[in-house]
Amino acid sequence: MVNLSSLLEARYGATSSGSAAPPAAPIAANPTLETLLQHKSVRNFLPDPLAPGTLELLTAAAQSAATSSNLQTWSAVAITTPSIKSQAATLCGDQEFIRAAPLFLVFCADLARLTTTCAQHGTPGTGLEFLEMYTMAAIDASLAAQNACVAAESLGLGTCYVGAARNRPRELASLLSLPPRVVALFGLAVGRPDPGAPPATVKPRLAQDEVVRRETWGQAGDDGAQQKQEEAARLAAYNEVLADFNAKQGRGDAPVWTYRSAHRIATVESLHGRDIFREVLEERGFQLR
Repeated sequence: MVNLSSLLEARYGATSSGSAAPPAAPIAANPTLETLLQHKSVRNFLPDPLAPGTLELLTAAAQSAATSSNLQTWSAVAITTPSIKSQAATLCGDQEFIRAAPLFLVFCADLARLTTTCAQHGTPGTGLEFLEMYTMAAIDASLAAQNACVAAESLGLGTCYVGAARNRPRELASLLSLPPRVVALFGLAVGRPDPGAPPATVKPRLAQDEVVRRETWGQAGDDGAQQKQEEAARLAAYNEVLADFNAKQGRGDAPVWTYRSAHRIATVESLHGRDIFREVLEERGFQLR
């Protein structure tokens, strides 16, 4: 079994002053923790189809995720036909790994099912018109997808999420024949990693004290200046961690994380077409009151 400390060190990387990982708790590693802590995005797949029953098992894992009020406001489209998968890939940033993966799952926010139940029972379904219900559906879909992702990785499969499913949402909805009140949120490519390709690696994340606050966001009476100063120091440390990681991956000229992130959201164009998503939601029957 893999040592928990080594898993944490891989997940948080190192700075010039040493490991950026938190101290390992006196807890033994187990297969679940190993799978979670070793998550990585895989973009090189063998063309082999998945073993029979794999999709059904991944679906069962997805459906085992928590869902608000058991409303189950998500659905997914499983694409295995090469021609449809190729068209979907074109609409999702024209990424070749989507075509190569034997399975491409498109996770959707789905309020169509509840629209049907309201019609069946003669209720107005007014609650479906509010932003809360779209938010619930997006959360439900995300929880379900992550369960499917972890299940796939536990089977030795590789996965890669595809946010570019929102790049051309109208065209993707048309390709998948999505009904009103259903919209594609993201994709998940699934397949067996190609052993002949460079292996995917665990990418370090931000330090824990940057993403988890204890009890409250900040100290009472703090005007925010101290928090900003501490945050700047943590981000500078993460720039160093990721620069070290990129250098080891042969990407020594990659911009630092803060620069890349700032430019990723700098303009409307940097959203790659996703700036119209609210408009598309309304077109598809999500009223967002």
